[in-house]
Amino acid sequence: MYIFSMLSWWYSGGLRTQFRLQLERLGATLDYFSISLLLRTLFSPYKQISAGRVRGPLPVQLRAFTDRLFSRVIGAVLRSFVIVIGIVWVVLQSILASVALIGWLLLPVFPIAGVVATAGGWLV
Repeated sequence: MYIFSMLSWWYSGGLRTQFRLQLERLGATLDYFSISLLLRTLFSPYKQISAGRVRGPLPVQLRAFTDRLFSRVIGAVLRSFVIVIGIVWVVLQSILASVALIGWLLLPVFPIAGVVATAGGWLV
């Protein structure tokens, strides 16, 4: 009776808990990398540094334009790098979560398989 109770929990409540934990880990990773926010602000100035609107002679305006452009390029490159790393990490974590859930499903079978393999070795 104890084994049946353990297996019924393992494949119902325990499996739901493991699935929820894996989803929470994935959600925390998505929140950490904030890929959607990085995509929305891809061409924003780096660290929000911008010269703003500048009035004055043409060389001063060109310098401000160049500064803003350079800051946006740096921001886009860094954000792109973080987006790529975030996507790779989320894919790897999804694969590992799938393997963990499959392992959770198969774990109770291993002792039975061990007993069968041992008995098979004795019988041969």
